[in-house]
Amino acid sequence: MAYGSDVLSFFQLIRSFPLKHHLLATASAVVAGMAFLAGSQALAAPATSFTPAQRAEIVGIMRDALQNDPSILTDAIRSIREKAEEQKQDSTLAAVKAHQSELQTAPDFAIRGNPHGKITVVEFYDPRCSYCRSMMGQVDSFLSRHPDVRLVEKVVPVLGSNSVLDTRAIFAASAQGKYDVMRKALMEDTTKPSMERIVALAQANGLDAKKLTADMSSPQTVALITTNLDQGRAVGLDGTPTFIFGTAAVAPGALEADQMDAFLERARKA
Repeated sequence: MAYGSDVLSFFQLIRSFPLKHHLLATASAVVAGMAFLAGSQALAAPATSFTPAQRAEIVGIMRDALQNDPSILTDAIRSIREKAEEQKQDSTLAAVKAHQSELQTAPDFAIRGNPHGKITVVEFYDPRCSYCRSMMGQVDSFLSRHPDVRLVEKVVPVLGSNSVLDTRAIFAASAQGKYDVMRKALMEDTTKPSMERIVALAQANGLDAKKLTADMSSPQTVALITTNLDQGRAVGLDGTPTFIFGTAAVAPGALEADQMDAFLERARKA
């Protein structure tokens, strides 16, 4: 059967039902009809597929349906968005699987929880990101609830020069065994970021501020930042925080405890 006949059959079918029934037609079919009305070359049949009377009838059916229940259009748009999200998730998970080894590898100082845990969760975070900061306690609690989880932290400065400054300081502190100390100090600090503030926080937390300043520009620090940014790009990182649960789920944004537990359970079953 030609595509034009399929579309016509669809509208003939829905016309035969009461309005409350034909409004349950799938969003994809509605979109196909709308594309026809808009003259879409990809979906619409050639003009010769319909008589003038048939075209007028199709237009009338669509107009009446949309006027009686505008939610048809809303549902169609929602369906398209959901499909796009599913496709993006599939693409991201494929990238995660392709780069699993690199993503789950990090220096010892950037691994939290159980270093030999059965499940690895990767967290991309920016030290200046307010959502990342709000997740600090949530992540601590998550690791306490699940002693078999190995958490790999990936610091990525994606929010501008202040993020770069803080990230350099966090990685530089690792040379003194103070990565986690500096991470917490900077992410809990509400003062405007500056080198002076970093030096003050370093001194307050027992770091050698002069060494820290020098290490902020070291090749090792640059390499750590570059590696994390490259890995973020490889999986299509959209923002921070983003959590990757094994190879089963990629969850962007701040999460509630039950959401984290649900994603973890999905990873356990994968």
